[in-house]
Amino acid sequence: MSTKPTLADRIEDLLPQTQCTKCGYQGCRPYAQAIADGSAAINQCPPGGAEGIQRLSALTGYPVIPLNPVNGLERPRAVAYIDPALCIGCTLCIQACPVDAIVGAAKLMHTIVPELCTGCDLCVAPCPVDCIVMYPVTEQTGWQAWTAAQADAARERHDFRALRLQRDKDENDARLAAKAVAKMKAVEALDPATDADAAEKERKRAIIAAAMERARLRKEAEGKA
Repeated sequence: MSTKPTLADRIEDLLPQTQCTKCGYQGCRPYAQAIADGSAAINQCPPGGAEGIQRLSALTGYPVIPLNPVNGLERPRAVAYIDPALCIGCTLCIQACPVDAIVGAAKLMHTIVPELCTGCDLCVAPCPVDCIVMYPVTEQTGWQAWTAAQADAARERHDFRALRLQRDKDENDARLAAKAVAKMKAVEALDPATDADAAEKERKRAIIAAAMERARLRKEAEGKA
């Protein structure tokens, strides 16, 4: 049985899914939720532009207002380009790209896939050698330069990336937890011959126990976030 879309769901459907964070939130979904909660205005999305504001106004009933210049200006859509002569293969741009539009590996040249790039420009700032530039690819701005199909595809890639990163983190946490348990068992198995050995055993046990507790609390806090 399908559930009725929430207001945040419907607002998110009207956002361009560039995931650029120019709205002040960590992606289109958090911004949509903030609008639905009444804690964000409908004029904080430069990629959506004036038409995006009109769409959000029609849905929410908030009045049409100009794009907030604090969040940026409505511009022609651009895509990133990496200068192959300067790229050092640091992978920082890959880590920054919210939609997996960059191909490459450590110490190898990276390449932008133009068809996948949303023009968010989040890859530009982390580059330590300034080898990434943004090139306009349209004369149109806002939704005139971006289609609903492109937005849907970008959202799908963004969500898949988020799931992949969470899976990788969970697997790494599990490996670290198993390693800590193994270390604890090894320490507990020690048979100290002297008081000094017993003190060292207790010191190691306390260090491992503290690390395990920190990991537990961190995971608990992430679950509540």
